[in-house]
Amino acid sequence: MAKPVKSQWDFGELFPPEQTRKVLSVTELTWQIKRLIEQQVGEIWVTGEVTNLRLQNSGHSYFTLKDAGAQLSCVLFRGGAQVDRSLLQDGRKVALQGEVTVYEPRGQYQLRVTKVELQGLGALQAAFEKLKQKLNAEGLFAPDRKRPLPRYSQRIGLVTSPTGAAIRDVLHVVERRNPALEVILAPCRVQGEGAAEEIAAAIRLLNEFNASQVGTSNRELPLDLILVTRGGGSLEDLWAFNEEVVARAIFESALPVVSAVGHEIDFTISDFVADVRAATPSAAAEIITEGVFSSGQFLSEAAQRIRLLARQQMDDKRYELTQTAQRLARVHPRRRLNDWLQRLDDAQTSLLRCAKQGVRRQRLAWQALGDRLARVRPSVVLRQKREVLVQMERRLHEQVRQQLASRQSGFAALEGRLRLLGPEQVLARGYSITTDAQTGRVLHEASAVKAGQRLKTRLKAGEVFSRAES
Repeated sequence: MAKPVKSQWDFGELFPPEQTRKVLSVTELTWQIKRLIEQQVGEIWVTGEVTNLRLQNSGHSYFTLKDAGAQLSCVLFRGGAQVDRSLLQDGRKVALQGEVTVYEPRGQYQLRVTKVELQGLGALQAAFEKLKQKLNAEGLFAPDRKRPLPRYSQRIGLVTSPTGAAIRDVLHVVERRNPALEVILAPCRVQGEGAAEEIAAAIRLLNEFNASQVGTSNRELPLDLILVTRGGGSLEDLWAFNEEVVARAIFESALPVVSAVGHEIDFTISDFVADVRAATPSAAAEIITEGVFSSGQFLSEAAQRIRLLARQQMDDKRYELTQTAQRLARVHPRRRLNDWLQRLDDAQTSLLRCAKQGVRRQRLAWQALGDRLARVRPSVVLRQKREVLVQMERRLHEQVRQQLASRQSGFAALEGRLRLLGPEQVLARGYSITTDAQTGRVLHEASAVKAGQRLKTRLKAGEVFSRAES
């Protein structure tokens, strides 16, 4: 066999190959796990208690199915029309049918629910309702035993966890709204086994502390109220505040108790027993400090308001004083006397002016009459007036004669017309007038005449009396 020919550039393997290894991305690994779970587990039935139920605007439902040892994330998509979604409620124990899969963006395995069957109320929810009914029957929730909170609290007791978010929220609100408020912390656990006993013990401890301060010469202030609080969480997280021992401790407390557990939608047994329930820890702190905060606002604005009111009062009084001085000046006797003297001077001046004008007017009138009398001779004017008078008298007599003749002609014409329309002319033409001989009523129709009735008929000359036969 011929030896292969090597060129001058054939140096063999400069870098030996490394050992090969398969590197997966996170997406590839998650996808393999998802495929493995779906193939190995597939569709199953699982039972547990529903908690942390969230209904999205998209129509999908997300919740957690849990028991005493573990929990499972579940999702019910909007397309599951055969599923009764009303069965899903926090605290209910249900049996779910679905497919176990992996939600790749979070690398979290979950159950994609396809069927829901109700298994009865969850143990926690049932215990909650049972205890609630029991305590309500005993009168622990009665409104008439609720005590009002002090308006100006100076010292309060706080029952909560020293490391939780609730204490930070409360202290932040107190520092902002009433920094002088003193807070006595009774630390305790607010979650987990034994937390309820610690909460009850903290409430009793604060009551004992308050009793030791009252009636002593100690300068320490007594407590005004107790705030029992914690932040939000699931039903299991808040369960310590649903225990009977906590409810009894709140009921037996000599101090008013404010309960602020969870969020606005969370209600616990302690909320029903407490004197005041607040939606959140921050809301509880605002309720406790409302009196001092509102009074502080009022006091901070009082100085400015007093200055404003004083300025308004000064302006009003200054205006009234000015008006009074002006009225006094107008009604002063010297001013009225001066006004009368001025009016007298004006009247005197006007009288002299009018007298001069009257004399001047009369002088001009006399001059004009003299001039007219000089221009016209009285004898000629008198003769002219007499001739005019004679002519008017003659004209008046003529008009009277004409009016009298016209009136006489009119009367004659009216008399002729009246004579033509009179009944005598009608009778002269051969007509007659028949009347009832007894009453004189004129008869117009034969139906108006009765048999045996006496009639009177008037002719042109004379009258005829007759009696009707039919």
